[in-house]
Amino acid sequence: MNEIDLTLLHTNSIDKIELNNDYVIPEEYYSDSDVLKLDPVHVEGIIRRETDDIDYIDLDVNGIMYLEDSISLEEEKYPFSLKIEGNLEDFATNLENTLDIYQLLWENIVLEIPLKFTKVEDLSKFQGDGWKLVSEDEIKSSNNPFQQLLKNEEEE
Repeated sequence: MNEIDLTLLHTNSIDKIELNNDYVIPEEYYSDSDVLKLDPVHVEGIIRRETDDIDYIDLDVNGIMYLEDSISLEEEKYPFSLKIEGNLEDFATNLENTLDIYQLLWENIVLEIPLKFTKVEDLSKFQGDGWKLVSEDEIKSSNNPFQQLLKNEEEE
């Protein structure tokens, strides 16, 4: 069930819709993103009528997405948690008497995807013939022939 019927809320038959569900977001939502897999997303909260034409939403959303590690390229779990709160029209488009919960959730989850993500702590195994991966601290403390040039650039 991806659509939440808001008709009873809009006719003042009920004063709020309570949500406490897990939603399995279809793969077509995230197939063109960096998300490899998405576990069921747990949603808890309410949708209530604020005024005659404003619906208020207050949801806590959490779940686990699987991303490719930026260094090791292995699939890693990335837990996320977010809050969706405010005027429902700020979060949903083409709102009539139904709310597409998958669309609402995905539009907010996509904002939680990091640009780069790694769980690698030991960089020593990432090296090859004439190269190695170094941390930011190693760059600053190493004998870098370009250190003075970089320092001059930072001062300008």
